[in-house]
Amino acid sequence: MPRVDPAALPTYDGPDAAAPFAGPLGDYIGRAVSVAHGLHLLGINIETLRPGAASSHRHWHDTNEEVVVVTDGTLVLIDDSGATELCVGDVAVFPANDGNGHCLENRSAFDATFVVIGTRKEGDTCHYADIDLIAQSDGTLTRRDGSPATP
Repeated sequence: MPRVDPAALPTYDGPDAAAPFAGPLGDYIGRAVSVAHGLHLLGINIETLRPGAASSHRHWHDTNEEVVVVTDGTLVLIDDSGATELCVGDVAVFPANDGNGHCLENRSAFDATFVVIGTRKEGDTCHYADIDLIAQSDGTLTRRDGSPATP
């Protein structure tokens, strides 16, 4: 049966590529559904942000699309439009190459959980909206002018 038990998934945590340049994100627990179950074209993660944590630094992708579904608690979506509260059942979509840097923040006093689903196209580039940083799919970090980026 293809049913996934989120509690049985291995967990991960740690900084995103921009953390050495823009600071830590706070405490969270991630569960990689796609990695644990052999999906290669679609990335699916379940993430729980502790109070005060963020999902990432504001970013957007050249070729990969993302969808977020809030499953528990309240989150704040930060994008070019400002701050928008997201509650259980709310969905946010991020088309590829739209240039709208986004992230989620948990500004509440309680844990908040969401599912993020995204395509996994090879050669994707991640642009960090608030800092001069671009992350290539091979892990290479550059500045917007193409020069190497080092923290």
